[in-house]
Amino acid sequence: MEAQQELMVSQYMFNGLLLNPAYAGTHDYFSASLLHRSQWAKFDGAPTSQVFAIDGPIANNKLGVGLMINNDQIGVISQLDISANIAYHLQLGKGDLSFGLRAGGASYSANLSDVVVWDGNDQVYSSNDIQGKFIPKFGFGVYYHSEKFFAGLSVPVIYALDDDLIVQGSTAENYFTQHYYANVGVVLEPSTNLAIKPSILVKVEPAAPVQVDMNCNFLLYRRMWIGVGYRTGDAIIGMLEYNITPQLRAGYAYDFTTTDIGTYSNGSHEIMLGFDFGKDLEIKKRSPRYF
Repeated sequence: MEAQQELMVSQYMFNGLLLNPAYAGTHDYFSASLLHRSQWAKFDGAPTSQVFAIDGPIANNKLGVGLMINNDQIGVISQLDISANIAYHLQLGKGDLSFGLRAGGASYSANLSDVVVWDGNDQVYSSNDIQGKFIPKFGFGVYYHSEKFFAGLSVPVIYALDDDLIVQGSTAENYFTQHYYANVGVVLEPSTNLAIKPSILVKVEPAAPVQVDMNCNFLLYRRMWIGVGYRTGDAIIGMLEYNITPQLRAGYAYDFTTTDIGTYSNGSHEIMLGFDFGKDLEIKKRSPRYF
């Protein structure tokens, strides 16, 4: 209950909605993506995730809307999250500032009877299985971006109506804990055919160590992204994204595990497909979108 609970993927920099509801509609067209992650391959009970996200602008780009569906399986626990996102955009200097809200819910299940228990008196595992318990959840974010700079702050779950998941006798006030995300990035263009995008993401959960993602992605000939990243206390990451057409893109990431889990696993794999559409897609054809 005091571990990482929020979605963890390596290719979040290619779809900011995964971290921040304020990202919704910050481009001139609609964008959809489908992602699958197999974490710690060959490790029994390892996490797997599937994510569908779509967002775009409405009301003359003053508002953004988005939908995200996330399915997680971790050992005996499974969780299906569906959330609606809305963002309000206002111009600030040479960029735009967005305020976003996320509202949705999680269908939470735990097959506790499948767990081999060493302590027969553990109250958590003496409980009955949990099947399809619906938990409403709410989140918030702020996001600023210009043509070659972005920064964001978000709390994906500010509040969750999760009282039914708290084990009797526990001192915890909530099952789902608040995670705080702060990220920033910039684009450098040394030549027409090369763009460099360094970025950093800081993840804070009060009951766990602070985790930092440091990434650097290179855009070659406005078509292929090649990147490398480091996640503190976890992994070294290699990333590749290719723009097959102005509408269609595909990505892959491999996490080389740096912890003791690497003894039992050959790393984590992640694949992504993205599709962009809308009447303003011609803007993307003329100039690449970096964020």
